[in-house]
Order: sequence, then C-alpha cells, then structure tokens
Amino acid sequence: MGTEFGDALRDRRRESGISQRKLADLAEVDFSYISKLENGRLPAPAAETIVRIAKVLGCPSEELLAPAQKMPDEVGSRLSSEPTALRFLQEASDLKLSPEEWERMRGSLRNLRSDPRRGPKS
Repeated sequence: MGTEFGDALRDRRRESGISQRKLADLAEVDFSYISKLENGRLPAPAAETIVRIAKVLGCPSEELLAPAQKMPDEVGSRLSSEPTALRFLQEASDLKLSPEEWERMRGSLRNLRSDPRRGPKS
C-alpha cells in the first residue's frame, strides 16, 4: 500500500520513463530508498531531496512537494519571517479554496506588480 507521496513519485517516475535505479543514481540517493518511498515504507524525504528528485524527473517540484505536504526551505524561511504573509495564508486556508481558486489567486498575484495603478514592476 503506497502513500500519496509514494504514488505521486511512482507516477512521475514512470511518466518520465526512468527506472528506480536510474532515478536513484541521478538524484544521488540509494536505490532501495526510492523503492521504499514509492511503496510507502518510508515517509516523504526533506523538501530539498524532493526538489532534487523532481528536477531529475523533469517535473515541477510542486507536483511532489504538495503530496508530501512539504514546502521548499527558502519559501518557508521567507514566509515565517513575514507575519503578514502568514496571516494571508491562514485566511486562504480558512476559506478552503478550490484548486481553481488558488490558480486565480496566483494569477492575481502575478498581476499585482503589473497593475498600472500600483506603479512599475519591480
């Protein structure tokens, strides 16, 4: 029985056409580690390792970070040092946004800096 992360890892690896052994070599981890992750015998690795695995697989790191319920270290550091950002995320979480609403929110964030009422892009 796999885990959500293990299943996502297996799916992305198979889509990439990479064997467990090849992924392990390229991501600089032990072959048995990949097997155990995919089979749910180990918890998801650290975010840094997930990002490295995603890079090898050629997929966005978010596709593996989300099922692992992890966040890139640099994002966590920036968020934890900004109380307003944490309040924003808490409110968004409380609203239980759908994937489509998160995507709209992401688009709104991108447009925030290009809005002529807000001044030039920085």
